[in-house]
Amino acid sequence: MPVITLEMVKQNEEIKTYIEYGNLHLGAMGFTEHSFRHANIVSSIASRILKELGFSEREVELAAIAGFLHDIGNVVSRHDHGQTGAIVAMRVLRELGMDFKEIALICAAIGNHEEEYGQSVNNIAAALILADKSDVHRGRVRDKEIATFDIHDRVNYAAKKSEVIVNKEEKFIQLNIEIDTEICPVMEYFEIFLNRMLMCRKAASYLGTKFQLTINGARLL
Repeated sequence: MPVITLEMVKQNEEIKTYIEYGNLHLGAMGFTEHSFRHANIVSSIASRILKELGFSEREVELAAIAGFLHDIGNVVSRHDHGQTGAIVAMRVLRELGMDFKEIALICAAIGNHEEEYGQSVNNIAAALILADKSDVHRGRVRDKEIATFDIHDRVNYAAKKSEVIVNKEEKFIQLNIEIDTEICPVMEYFEIFLNRMLMCRKAASYLGTKFQLTINGARLL
């Protein structure tokens, strides 16, 4: 079987179309951005987490692929998009000729990234959860008219900066966020993202590390 790379996945027309239209469908429903921007950021962070923790080069590549594909199920529906996306990805990756064991790892990660029921079932899944939940930024807000914002828009638009720091020696993964509190109080972040942060804590633990959250320089988790 051929070794499937992230670049091969990115060049696949079917995959590109599904990500593009999935984002358009979510826009019609009023959801935040889930475009190639989000796919590439999650791909980059997920792979970097495993790389900086010393995992194998192939696991790093698989995390990058899972990160890029994780929201592909939005082309069908937002509801249970992780489950749908796993099935879509399974078929496309099989047609590309990927090894079945690698497909199993990637699809488990995609199918377990939603906070309603997601679990860190393997290293790739854990890295994907941490990467996906860390992408909080004003660039994800589609309509920049503040008067029309709901709480999700406010929290994302208030986030001027977010970064993930991996410390292998001290065994922690830290999410640093800078929030404009004139747009949104810090409490609103926890109001909608608390379950995601608890999910990140479990994911970090699966990788043998601790999860830390810092907002505006203050350690909160």
